[in-house]
Amino acid sequence: MHPQLTRSFCAIATVICAFSASPAWSAELDPQPIKPELQRLIGQMYPNMRSVYEDLHAHPELGFQETRTAAKLASEMRKLGFEVTEGIGKTGLVAIYRNGAGPTVMVRTELDALPMEEKTGLPYASKAKAQYNGKESFVAHSCGHDMHMTSWLGTAQALLGMKDKWKGTLMFVAQPSEETVTGAKAMLADGLFKKFGKPDYAFALHTGSMPYGMVGYVAGPATSNSDSLDITFHGRGSHGSMPDKGIDPVLMASRFVVDVQGVISREKDPMEFGVVTVGAFNSGSAGNIIPDQARLLGTIRSYKSEVRTKMHEGIERTAKAEAAMSGAPAPEVKLVKGSDAVVNDAALVGRTVKLFKAALGDRNVIPISPITASEDFSDFINQGVPSMFYTLGVYDPKKVAEASQPGGKPLPFNHSPFFAPEPEPTFKTGVETMTLAVMNVMQ
Repeated sequence: MHPQLTRSFCAIATVICAFSASPAWSAELDPQPIKPELQRLIGQMYPNMRSVYEDLHAHPELGFQETRTAAKLASEMRKLGFEVTEGIGKTGLVAIYRNGAGPTVMVRTELDALPMEEKTGLPYASKAKAQYNGKESFVAHSCGHDMHMTSWLGTAQALLGMKDKWKGTLMFVAQPSEETVTGAKAMLADGLFKKFGKPDYAFALHTGSMPYGMVGYVAGPATSNSDSLDITFHGRGSHGSMPDKGIDPVLMASRFVVDVQGVISREKDPMEFGVVTVGAFNSGSAGNIIPDQARLLGTIRSYKSEVRTKMHEGIERTAKAEAAMSGAPAPEVKLVKGSDAVVNDAALVGRTVKLFKAALGDRNVIPISPITASEDFSDFINQGVPSMFYTLGVYDPKKVAEASQPGGKPLPFNHSPFFAPEPEPTFKTGVETMTLAVMNVMQ
């Protein structure tokens, strides 16, 4: 054989072997033959999982305080036969189950609740309280993390009940303090992927105000970058009747609150998402005193890194200009980077959506717009893990339809004190979809 042809065939063979070894080239799962068994397993486990859900809902805990919650999940996973390690990232846990050679797939849930009072009136409503910022606060699972945890447990149980149909390693991660977008970083800093290995794929779901039985997906950015601003304007104090004797920081800060919106409307590409919101304005002690400083706190949201950078630059420039215009010292500008946008892997989303449609029907699997809230699942993705974060519907379809009519009563969204998913159909769809998604990459 000609040497050049030999080299060509060897190169082709190498490429074929590389593709064959790649997890991305595993066979696709046909859900129809296994749906009856999967749904039977879900039906059998639901009564116990309903009890777990109500217990988690009634006993919420704040970020990095989730000791009871983590212990309960650890106990449930050990009963299933997982190897469980607690205390990763302070209150997080990792549960591993090995079932032969194959990819490692991570499934993440969150442990924490919110510092707010629940007003659903449910018989298992939270009445819990905890210390928050030095004060006693009510605590409630008003973002659906209790349902996420219950679906996480149900998925683990379903996968073990069908372990003859997949090969690989399950890596179930229960993350603390998602609401502060610091829990994922804490687990990574504690050596999550160094101790347990970096997964080949990762999945997470989140409840939303869609009809139950439906899931929503996004290929690409699914949540926003989240940053904070902390700006202190320095002036010169004076009597309120003698403003010429002072430099008014309230005036500077007030102008900034208005003028910074010019960065959004006149500097940012109007086709790209970006928001700057000042949520706290703190200055002064009396109506007849010009104070010597004013402090603003706010949030900055975006999807793309270039928009994020432009907004940061515009905010700092605007703040300095306001001070210069008043002849004041330069302000203290602190722009703190928070969580990055969750960017779903397009190939994994395409593969999984095809599966979901085969299982649930085309009309129940819909593309949705990225949300403007933030999520630190992105910290795991940014380690180089192809991932999918999808939305799980929670409400009666009739109520959703009524709410969409003119004059219809809006349904409570996440973080509302009235947020209350329908447990059974939400749980069953969550477990079915997550189980199939995991099995689909473990063929």
